[in-house]
This record gives sequence, structure tokens and C-alpha cells, in this order.
Amino acid sequence: MKGDLRSNCPVSCALDVLGDKWTLIIVRDMLLFGKETFKDFSESSEGIATNILSSRLKSLEEFGIATKHKSPTNKKVNIYKPTEKGISLLPVVVEMVLWSHSNLREKYPELAVVGIEPFINNKEASILQIQKNLRDALQQQAF
Repeated sequence: MKGDLRSNCPVSCALDVLGDKWTLIIVRDMLLFGKETFKDFSESSEGIATNILSSRLKSLEEFGIATKHKSPTNKKVNIYKPTEKGISLLPVVVEMVLWSHSNLREKYPELAVVGIEPFINNKEASILQIQKNLRDALQQQAF
């Protein structure tokens, strides 16, 4: 893994794992948009460079946030799936979505908030349902 953590502070430790510009975008794409291949992630609108994407996917594996398996239909393609540790990040991602919606839309009216209504109306139930769907999908996968 990439070096030691900077301190024993939980916020600092979480930032050491997740706090760069790209890692939570990849986690978001896995959890909310069902992306699972390198190609899927590289096509995100944020435009992540392929070398950075490779590095972040490897880091997510090393920290146990995602797993990598070969596609059953094409052994040249890797499939990335969130682990339980990754699925547990969903509330963090949702809170960031809601915070941006509440605090950045005035300055950035073009902020994309498609599909935010379930989180506004019943955040806890929406998070639990998405987490259940992710867990069910993992159980159904045979790698």
C-alpha cells in the first residue's frame, strides 16, 4: 500500500485513502452508476487520465474497497466491484451529493442533480435500498 497514514486522526486517515481528486469519483461511478470496467470509468464526464485511473483502481483494491476479477465473457477485461467496505461508503457519497445540491447550486446552477429526489425525500431508505441492490448483485455474480 502507499506508505503510512499521516496521523491517527480519523479524518486524516480517511483522506489518505479517499481524499484525492479521483477516488470518490470512481467509487461514485461504482455505487451509483453501476460502472465496472476500466473503459466504463474512463468514459466518465470528468475525464480521468488512464494512468491516474489505473493507480486509483489499484489503490481501491489495496484498501479493500473494490475487487478486481476477469470478465466471464472476455478474459482480457477486468471487472471492478465494490466490497462491503466500498458499499459502506454510499452514505458519504450521498451526503456529498446533498451538500453540493444545497451549497453549490447558487454559484453553479448547471450542477447536475439528476436522480437526487429519492435522497432528498427519504435519504436513509434510498441508501439502504441501493446498498441492498449492490449486495444482491455481488451475491449473484459468479467469478
